[in-house]
Amino acid sequence: MNIGIDKIGFYTPHLYVDMNQLAVARNVEPEKFTIGIGQEKMAIPPITQDSVTLAANAALDILDDRDKEQIDFVIFGTESGIDHSKSAGVYVHELLDLNPNARSIEVKQACYGATAAIQMAKGHIALNPESKVLVLGADIARYGLNTGGESTQGAGAVAMIISADPKVMILEEKSTYLTKDIMDFWRPVYSDRAFVDGKFSNEQYISFFQEVWKQYKEQTGRNLEDFEAICFHLPYTKMGLKALRTVLAETTEDVQERLTSNYKISTKYNRIVGNIYTGSLYLSFLSLLELKEDLQDGSRIGLFSYGSGAVGEFFTGILQNNYRDHLYVQQHNQLFEERKEVSVDEYEAIFGNTLPTDGSNIELDVTNDPAAICVSGITEHMRQYVNKRR
Repeated sequence: MNIGIDKIGFYTPHLYVDMNQLAVARNVEPEKFTIGIGQEKMAIPPITQDSVTLAANAALDILDDRDKEQIDFVIFGTESGIDHSKSAGVYVHELLDLNPNARSIEVKQACYGATAAIQMAKGHIALNPESKVLVLGADIARYGLNTGGESTQGAGAVAMIISADPKVMILEEKSTYLTKDIMDFWRPVYSDRAFVDGKFSNEQYISFFQEVWKQYKEQTGRNLEDFEAICFHLPYTKMGLKALRTVLAETTEDVQERLTSNYKISTKYNRIVGNIYTGSLYLSFLSLLELKEDLQDGSRIGLFSYGSGAVGEFFTGILQNNYRDHLYVQQHNQLFEERKEVSVDEYEAIFGNTLPTDGSNIELDVTNDPAAICVSGITEHMRQYVNKRR
């Protein structure tokens, strides 16, 4: 049975700050942000958006009535969960009016969460071929103003339908993976901001890629020549390139050029959104699919997933015939075109405008947020959501 990605959608908030402007405000050479880490814009979530609404908005326009009836499993990968008990998947299930005879859960392992969800979904479809699984990866990367990690913040979500006989990409069976207990990035339950050992995390990212790639070659007999492109989890767009360069010597100059060129295309969406943790790898994959118009049906794509702490996995897929007919290129172009740039002062004000954590009730004005699904407030410790299309 062929199992894989049947549909893929994306959402990011309507606000962003230009990295050149942020660099000037932080007394940093702009090239450090735009070239050194490879970021041009950083998505800014207003108070009316959280991980739940980002994910729901990403899924909203890719689901039809048949999908809503066939989806019997919602798996939400995030490290920006809003509740220690109730899963974010349950909220999304209700906001999207999905079939009530379904499972809905949340999974967590840093930026690896959505990949774990996909692997779980494959097992479910293998046992239930008529089912569909909605996999979500949504996060808000938040480190703090004037911190070392500030330039790698971002916000957004990717939504995917996993099914039998998928229209976009078949996921091949073989994958290789690795777990090690390390402290390169973490966020204690008492903190709304992450802690990171940047140099150590970069080293571990590359080490994990080299290890799972070595395992993959040994177990499959494949090499770089067998891939049209390799997509990476991108905490910032230069990170994946650093890892890719460590293995390029294994192949010919022509293959090196192809993989490097396609890597650059795969980073374009991430460059103008920032880090979205669990969704970052799949945003990179989406960038490749939508922006490389001559990417051929039948191409094999490699994907490297990394979640600090740490879990890494290398897996692969084959693009299906006429896969481009099933993408949402125009919708995503419109999403980017309609975004609004904010000044650094406005960004800092938005960053500091957060939901109360002392149990206070709050009602939010959602009229300035163009998103269909928003956070509308908190009542008696319960977040309130609105779907404007109902």
